[in-house]
Amino acid sequence: MKMTQTNSLLRRDVRLLGNLLGEVIISQCGHEVFNDVETIRLAAKNLRSRKDEASRRSFEERIGHIPMEHRGKVIRAFSLYFELVNIAEQNHRIRRRREYEFEFEKQNVSASSRGTFGNALSRLRQGGFNDEQIEELLQNLGLELVFTAHPTEAMRRTVLNKHRKIATILQTFDDPLLTSRQRSEAEKRLRAEIVGLWQTRPVRKRRITVDDEVKSGLYFLGEILFDVLPSLHLELEEQLAAYYPDREWEVPPLVRFGSWMGGDRDGNPSVTADVTLQTLMLHFGLAMDKYSERLKSLRDDLSQSYELAGASSELITSLQEEAVPDEPYRAKIDAMLSRLEATRLLQHSGGQEHHNGNPYPGPESLQADLKILSDSLYSNKGELVAETKVKPLLHQVEVFGFHIATLDIRQHSEVHENTIAEWMQLARIGDYHALSEKEKISALTRYLEDPRPLISPFVQVSDDSKETSEVFNVIRQGQDLFGSQSVQNYLISMTRGLSDVMEVLLLAKHAGLFNWVSKQDVMSRINVVPLFETIEDLRAAPGIVKSMFENTVFMGHIRARGNSQEIMLGYSDSNKDGGYLTANWELYKAQKSILQVAERHGVKLKIFHGRGGALGRGGGPLWRSIMSQPPEASGGPLKITEQGEVISQRYGHPDIARRSLETAVSTLLVGVLNRQEEHMRDKEKEWSGILDKVSQLSYEAYHHFVYGNPDFLTYFHEATPIAEIGKLNIGSRPSRRKDSPLIQELRAIPWVFSWTQNRHLLPAWYGFGTALEKATDGGKIDRRAFADMYRDWPFFKSLIDNLQMALAKADFLIAPEYIRLVSDQGLTQRVFTKIREEYDLTKAWVLEITGLNELLDNEQVIQDSIRLRNPYVDPLSFLQVLLLQEVRKIEDVKEESEEMQEVLLTINGIASGMRNTG
Repeated sequence: MKMTQTNSLLRRDVRLLGNLLGEVIISQCGHEVFNDVETIRLAAKNLRSRKDEASRRSFEERIGHIPMEHRGKVIRAFSLYFELVNIAEQNHRIRRRREYEFEFEKQNVSASSRGTFGNALSRLRQGGFNDEQIEELLQNLGLELVFTAHPTEAMRRTVLNKHRKIATILQTFDDPLLTSRQRSEAEKRLRAEIVGLWQTRPVRKRRITVDDEVKSGLYFLGEILFDVLPSLHLELEEQLAAYYPDREWEVPPLVRFGSWMGGDRDGNPSVTADVTLQTLMLHFGLAMDKYSERLKSLRDDLSQSYELAGASSELITSLQEEAVPDEPYRAKIDAMLSRLEATRLLQHSGGQEHHNGNPYPGPESLQADLKILSDSLYSNKGELVAETKVKPLLHQVEVFGFHIATLDIRQHSEVHENTIAEWMQLARIGDYHALSEKEKISALTRYLEDPRPLISPFVQVSDDSKETSEVFNVIRQGQDLFGSQSVQNYLISMTRGLSDVMEVLLLAKHAGLFNWVSKQDVMSRINVVPLFETIEDLRAAPGIVKSMFENTVFMGHIRARGNSQEIMLGYSDSNKDGGYLTANWELYKAQKSILQVAERHGVKLKIFHGRGGALGRGGGPLWRSIMSQPPEASGGPLKITEQGEVISQRYGHPDIARRSLETAVSTLLVGVLNRQEEHMRDKEKEWSGILDKVSQLSYEAYHHFVYGNPDFLTYFHEATPIAEIGKLNIGSRPSRRKDSPLIQELRAIPWVFSWTQNRHLLPAWYGFGTALEKATDGGKIDRRAFADMYRDWPFFKSLIDNLQMALAKADFLIAPEYIRLVSDQGLTQRVFTKIREEYDLTKAWVLEITGLNELLDNEQVIQDSIRLRNPYVDPLSFLQVLLLQEVRKIEDVKEESEEMQEVLLTINGIASGMRNTG
């Protein structure tokens, strides 16, 4: 099918959904509201085509003349339109992927399309990789994707469920055998779902709880990924057999999922030790439900008669019955279901056995039983049944265990320091806070080597210290009940020195998670993971990691953990602290240096990338993030956060989830080809010197403007909906670390969210243009060097491509509307003029570096999507400004007031239109 035909199908779907929405608006609100929507839509398109002052005034007048009783409905109409367009585009992505595969098959092309296993394996084979090297690569590789509770998903789960139903119905229209009657029925079902969406509250009435966040994450894991992951691994095995047929392939679990939901307590007092234990119980309960469901389905399928098909002696023996049953497979599955229920009862009783069942001690035992079924089928001419029925479940147990996703724990370093200080004070050892870093490390090393506890468990401590230490008891309890994979990693926010990681190890010791007998005899059940976030911390990170590897006790802990250490790098706070260019460059350098430190000390390193969904927080396509890593990182394990709206965008539909994961794993495989020859190492040294200079100039420009400009804070608070975003109820965590208006205390998510709403997207690009202009002024650096870097350096290409996308999403036709919100117009002109100048300069540089005439000329699909969306986002932006002006005049405005609810609706709608929040 030609691409023009494919795009016409997208237009068909958008037109169908738009027409149905129009019918729903008329049926629910009447022709007057529909006419308002159409009038505004046409005026917005006119503004986009003409871009003159007369069109702007006309558009503003039409927005201003909407009757107050219609405004909420008009906002709902445009917001709902975006939700439907997003669904249509999602379905189109699935359609295009299938058509690409069809074209390759039809043309009998040996290599598959980019982002597929076939393409990756073809490139590896051409690169000289033999089957033994591929086997080694598969053992070393690994992708762990971690769902976080960061509040960037503006939509309710109820709404997302309805979206999924609409997507399923919409796919039926591609069926060439669809009759007129069936088409009419499908349209009727679509119309009903759109009515349901219209009548569903789009904005949460109450703040989301931690329990809500946990259940939301488990929804995607249980409903989508539980089935996608095994099919993904089985597809890779088939492709391996095709490209490397001389070896029997059994792929290890390359993709695993983790979660912070219910474990991330940094700045969130709602995440207590009890909440974490309850979260682990919910994970376990989902695993038991899924395995019971699959075993019951398997029981229906494995109806083989012993007389007709036979069975292995191992299977018969495992039944422990005097007579062989006629249907031994079903008998075995009945016993497995009984053991599974006994396991559920045992764990829910806290490990206190009170029944006569035979519970599974762990997922390995369940795997062993499934292996008996599989081996018996293989040995009795049931290979196809084993492959299609049993093997997927075997993969599921191997990947998901009894825990579904590994729960990470995260807490701020200050909390641990305060607890240790209190313990030392109560033990009358001294003032821990008064010690130097060197003295703290010496004391902590001594206490860790000492078999005695630092403080008696019977000493009365403060509630904060009790809660901190109780978390480690829950980790031990969770591992005992649900397996070691249920919770493994303890992350330390704002790690500033070796003492920060040693404090956590000491807390782990007091919970029985760490024990030092001697250098050769160390027990450790937890990974202690430093998180480096600010620019200053990233620069200090290699030295801190080196000190970890040189400390006798901490190195003993690392050896006890398989000689492996995880390091997390934060993309959000580093960007807020230093700007886009400096943050990305410091992250790259820190990663490169840390990898080199680990290699020198013989430690296996896993880098954990704390990326957000928005471009200002390290977002962008997952494959591009992988390819932008230093060459030293290729061929090893990788861990990345998946946050907010990214989770629903990538994993809300089975086909999209499958495509996203296959692309990511394929990119990981291909990444090992990114081996630097000597001349490229020399080139990177040269280019690194250039970026060091440019980064410093960018940092100075960004820091001076954001933190050194007395006008900036006022502009930010008045020209963005930052105050109103906090009322959107999209997360359980406060938007600020402390009750302060300063940007330093604001979390990165609302910071980026605010700039996305007012169409500036400032965190994703500011400082770049000025830096390059100053660096090349007077010929100090050859301008052409940046084009060479873009062409030949994957890191720099990724940086520029994401920058290009941010500039394309920013919109300075609409951004000036938000100036009207600022009370001091003199201040406004000073700040906005500088923002606009920097935007124009940055855009000019990006076009010069890429050689493009317009932004995203090399990404036609994304370019078209932005152009099509803009006329529909614009009314929401104009309405938002109008409503904010009204709301901010009301003293002590109530969150439930009609005006505030309409503001929140515009925030929701713009987030849908931009496909980004924070």
